[in-house]
Amino acid sequence: MEKTQELPRTVGFWGAALLPVNGMIGSGIFALPAIMVAAVGNFAPWMMLFGALLILPLVFVFSILSSKFDKHGGPVLYAGSAFGPFAGFQAGWARYASGVVAVAANTQVAIAYLAVLFPVLEDPTLKAAAVIGFIIFTTLVNLVGMRSSVGTLGLMTAIKIGPLLLLVIVGLATRDPAVGLSLPQFSQFESVVLLTFYAYMAFENGTFAAGEMRDPKRNVPLALITTLIGVAGFYMLIIWAYLAIAPQVAGDESALAAAAGDVMGTAGIVIISVAAAFSIGANTLAGGIVTPRMTYAMAEQGTLPQAFAHVSKRFHTPDVSILFYGLAAILFSLWGGFVALAAASTLSRLVMYLLSALALPVIERREEASSPFWHLPLSVIAALSTFWVASHASAEAFRMIGLILLVGTGLYFIAARGAAKRSVGTD
Repeated sequence: MEKTQELPRTVGFWGAALLPVNGMIGSGIFALPAIMVAAVGNFAPWMMLFGALLILPLVFVFSILSSKFDKHGGPVLYAGSAFGPFAGFQAGWARYASGVVAVAANTQVAIAYLAVLFPVLEDPTLKAAAVIGFIIFTTLVNLVGMRSSVGTLGLMTAIKIGPLLLLVIVGLATRDPAVGLSLPQFSQFESVVLLTFYAYMAFENGTFAAGEMRDPKRNVPLALITTLIGVAGFYMLIIWAYLAIAPQVAGDESALAAAAGDVMGTAGIVIISVAAAFSIGANTLAGGIVTPRMTYAMAEQGTLPQAFAHVSKRFHTPDVSILFYGLAAILFSLWGGFVALAAASTLSRLVMYLLSALALPVIERREEASSPFWHLPLSVIAALSTFWVASHASAEAFRMIGLILLVGTGLYFIAARGAAKRSVGTD
């Protein structure tokens, strides 16, 4: 292997913004309109605004923390700087486990959407081959350079956003957009409030690869705040268009595909199905870009074997971390029992959110310059919202996250022991 080297900073603001956008807009946007409208009626768009406000304290916390660091890792750095390398490792490991499970699950969903257009993909063997092929494709794109990865991600983002914008324009232009506003009952509100929070999870994707971004202390915080605002507005427009069209959704039919079919016929169903496949694919690619940067950061800090910090001399990418991530995703996609881990995926992210929220006041207390007074209550609100969301998780999810953290603890001490032996050997 080539000698480890620094990764080049090739990503500007727009590239940084693509990462949280594709984290927040994946498969959910194609089913969420019908779920929200069924639960709260014409209040559904405002529920998405409420969800954005619910997660806003966490986004602010990450924005403030990202303005203090310019290296890879995001929450690995935040929790590690505040509470030590073990906490930093667990924050990164929990998020990494969530990312691997997500890419395995999401790729299968993307292929399922394509099977609507290409029924041959319904064959189990061909579906498995397509899933593996797509994961290999994203792995190779990530391997050959950050610039090519972000460029491909930008193209896929345009392909998935374009049809959705077309649906919004056609829907609101051809149908009555005067859908009114009725406040829901509390029971209706409570039934979907968690979904609105989940819709914005993965905003933190923009922090993981800060070491390859230009002026990350400015661009990353700006990208996090602006993309949350933009995505919240986009969700609201999509649901308003859905309300205006008011399609009849049958069975497991995609809500937006049904809406597109009502106003654009079969062509509308086709373009929304393609958009869904590309949306989930872009979400998977974005995860493939940022998640390996976490193992790279942990290896840099000595909490994973140094092989994960290896950089390809030819492509200037963390090749070992990228290849390991791709292999793990393929294995999980083939394992039928990984559905149990998917139940813990959200809880894994909440561990990372909680550690980051608690890290902010600790880090700022150590700094010589005084921080704004509102940072402390902001951290408290972010931590409390994380606890509240976690309280709704199932017992199975808690068991699985306990297992994930236990495995992570074993890996941490194995790496620490190896680092100690290397240190003794060089003395």
